[in-house]
Amino acid sequence: MAASSHPAVDRVVADLADRGVEARVRWLDDAVTTAQLAADALGVDVGQIANSLVFLLDDEPVLVLTSGAHRVDTTWLGEQLDGRITRASKEVVKDATGQVIGGVAPLGHPAPVRTFVDVHLGTYDEVWAAAGHARTVFPTSYAELVRVTGGTPTAVEPG
Repeated sequence: MAASSHPAVDRVVADLADRGVEARVRWLDDAVTTAQLAADALGVDVGQIANSLVFLLDDEPVLVLTSGAHRVDTTWLGEQLDGRITRASKEVVKDATGQVIGGVAPLGHPAPVRTFVDVHLGTYDEVWAAAGHARTVFPTSYAELVRVTGGTPTAVEPG
């Protein structure tokens, strides 16, 4: 299903273009607010979905791009990052990213957000990330995702 545009999606597309990437945004028929819904809609493995999760590292909003096959172990990850990680409120998510929970993209934010990218995403040739709206996604690669976000490759759970 095609849509003309959405301000958050337009910002993601522009941000990708600024980084030399042609956005291939795909509009889906329904909202895909979970990794499993996105994987089902795309016909891919849930691990290929890059969930964009906003947390507070101490008091700083941070973005963790995690494989849909993983859950972020906030206690463990906080220890790895020498801080305390807590879930951000929907207001903090909106302020930090300019986007709402369920459609948060890895970029297209009003200002840079410190980003950590789950190393497990690197086991796939293609990964999919939200494009700023709950019905939009775009394909990319792990290396490209790290590059365009300026993210730090990070394990998000022990093991």
